[in-house]
Amino acid sequence: MAIPRDFINELIARTDIVDLIDRKVPLKKAGKNHSACCPFHSEKSPSFTVSRDKQFYHCFGCGAHGNAIDFVMEYDRLEFVDAIEELASQLGLDVPQENGNTKRQDHGLSRDLYQLMEEANLFYQSQLRQHQDKQKVLDYLDFRGLSDDVIKHFGIGFAPDGWDGLLGRYRQNQSAQDKLLTAGMLIENDSGKRYDRFRDRLMFPIRDRRGRVIGFGGRVLGEGTPKYLNSPETPIFHKGNELYGLYELKQLHRDPQHVLIVEGYMDVVALAQFGVDYAVASLGTSTTAEQFQLLVRSAKEVICCYDGDRAGREAAWRALETALPLLKPGDMVRFMFLPQGEDPDTMVRKIGKAAFEELIQQAMQLPEFLFETLSSTHGTDKGALAKQAITLIEKVQDSVLQNLLLESLSHKLGMNSSDDLKKKLGFAVKKPQPLNAKGLQGRGTPLRLAIALLVQKPSLGFGLAPQPALNKIQMAGIDLLNHLLEITRTQQFNSAQLLEIHREHEQKSTLIKLAQWDHQVADENVLTEFKQTLIWLTNQYIEQRYQELSLKQTLTKAEKMQLTKLISIMKGVAK
Repeated sequence: MAIPRDFINELIARTDIVDLIDRKVPLKKAGKNHSACCPFHSEKSPSFTVSRDKQFYHCFGCGAHGNAIDFVMEYDRLEFVDAIEELASQLGLDVPQENGNTKRQDHGLSRDLYQLMEEANLFYQSQLRQHQDKQKVLDYLDFRGLSDDVIKHFGIGFAPDGWDGLLGRYRQNQSAQDKLLTAGMLIENDSGKRYDRFRDRLMFPIRDRRGRVIGFGGRVLGEGTPKYLNSPETPIFHKGNELYGLYELKQLHRDPQHVLIVEGYMDVVALAQFGVDYAVASLGTSTTAEQFQLLVRSAKEVICCYDGDRAGREAAWRALETALPLLKPGDMVRFMFLPQGEDPDTMVRKIGKAAFEELIQQAMQLPEFLFETLSSTHGTDKGALAKQAITLIEKVQDSVLQNLLLESLSHKLGMNSSDDLKKKLGFAVKKPQPLNAKGLQGRGTPLRLAIALLVQKPSLGFGLAPQPALNKIQMAGIDLLNHLLEITRTQQFNSAQLLEIHREHEQKSTLIKLAQWDHQVADENVLTEFKQTLIWLTNQYIEQRYQELSLKQTLTKAEKMQLTKLISIMKGVAK
């Protein structure tokens, strides 16, 4: 989804970051900024600051920083486009898309689909309490031990038996029927007749990270088949990108310590009923890379729960292969296997919350599961074991985990240390990423000061005359300054907008550091200091050009005239 840059700039301009954050994290005035205890890490004294002037936040404790879009992404755990849509909805704006009218119509269609899916959800919930067959459903829910609170929390409903329970509500609305067909709620046969997809089923709404209903899972009442029926892929529902129960989990736990991933809707609901309210389900597919990224962004530890049979072990191994390239420093993944014939639903009912959580605590660490599986697969063939292990370890991006796995492998192979293994295999270990540098202080170089002042107050560049000397000077970092001057010369930005433009820029991290740099220049002196840095840089070019011409043995007529002019300028500067 390509969102026009102008719309993003307008969105940031119309969103006051202080008001936005204050609604979720109460702020206190601290000088010209606002402060609070950081919502992204535990602390007792405030190190989280929000600047209304820059429309930017920064935590001096954990390094969290960004504009309004970044805050919504981090606080609400949303992707970039979802964060844009969330901010736009708060302002009553529709998010446009580039590339003409077709895209815009698609966006309008999606909006209609969300509305219709919510209407379907309300319909199913009402049938649970009003339909003539409600008693058999309520008896089933009672048999499963589900309380009213849990039913309400997950929005569980009932799709009545019959071909037109939902369709009948839109009998006179052909457009709505067409969209319900697109949303997978209706089916059309070869003769053109339409009917409800979900019939005589317990209904579990699937919500996205913003809480919008995007699909359903329907469980048969009794022994019919298929036991579970899921929504098909639609314009708003891509099951490999979603996790059932994640939205509901985040309503209970803003920053969960761990999340348990299971296979079925009823597993999630039953666990919640017994107080294990941090489970999600993978919607009946192998856990995808997108789902794993959601999981590790949502909690500090991910526990993958599978049946203990062969199929469960194979599913766990696929999950491990998916997870390895995605793990970052600090991410924790463990693997939990239930006794054969049990699932989380039956197990928690049998042993209760405390014993079930004890099983979670005993879950295998990733390295343990990896090498146990390799040993089981290859037996005494150490060569084959080492070959497959190295193939997997090479994919690991986290250097700490990579070293840990290499140590375990060297032990398995009977070597003294992982260093011996690395030398033998010629294995290049990824170097650890340096920790975030502490906030810069002091004036630094004039070039750094010029960039910092421009990032923190982009209006300095607006209407500024071209600086041709700066395009010719040879100095590390000058290209970045010229780039910023070109952008800010013709359009007014605030700091948040300027940083948003550079979200994917190779110098993004540099700009973010400079945006929060305490350059120790008083507000009333910023313009003067900025002009002085430009003068200093221009003089640097003059000196560089003078040196270049002075070292040449022969000069053209034009170069001689330029050298004479440079000497005159330099004499004037010296005075």
